[in-house]
Amino acid sequence: MKVTEQKIAELLRQRHRTQIGAEDDFTIRNLTEILEAQEAASKVMSALLAAVASVSLLVGGIGIMNIMLVSVTERTREIGLRMAIGAKGRDILEQFLVEAMTLATLGGLVGILLGFLASELIAVLAGWAIQLSLISIILAVGFSAAIGIFFGFYPAKKAAMMQPIQALRYE
Repeated sequence: MKVTEQKIAELLRQRHRTQIGAEDDFTIRNLTEILEAQEAASKVMSALLAAVASVSLLVGGIGIMNIMLVSVTERTREIGLRMAIGAKGRDILEQFLVEAMTLATLGGLVGILLGFLASELIAVLAGWAIQLSLISIILAVGFSAAIGIFFGFYPAKKAAMMQPIQALRYE
């Protein structure tokens, strides 16, 4: 490509009667260079999107943890009662993990629905065709559930470690 570009440049200089050492009055563009620039820009945009998504997941996870910590605090007497009548720490842990996972999964489903509606709106306004992948939707829901389990573990563990007598005394 470089040799061809040089020969074309020489031919254009000759046809335009450009003096030796003078600046060319034309530009030669190589589609490969344009493609490389577009790919580099796409990589930067993907990295920025990943950074925004990571921050959003972190903030959402912290929100889930806070909600679950409040839930554990509000239900301390219930936890104590359940443990007093025979529930094991594992049962309490599972209950709160399922609650956290459900909360996160529902949030993920709402996010998918909003994303779908936004992409449909943009597609209609811009005249673009969109294609949604079922695997990406399944991965998003699964990742939401995993975030719920990860950030819900601490509150669930806190609930499971309570002593029944102290939990029943809690006001």
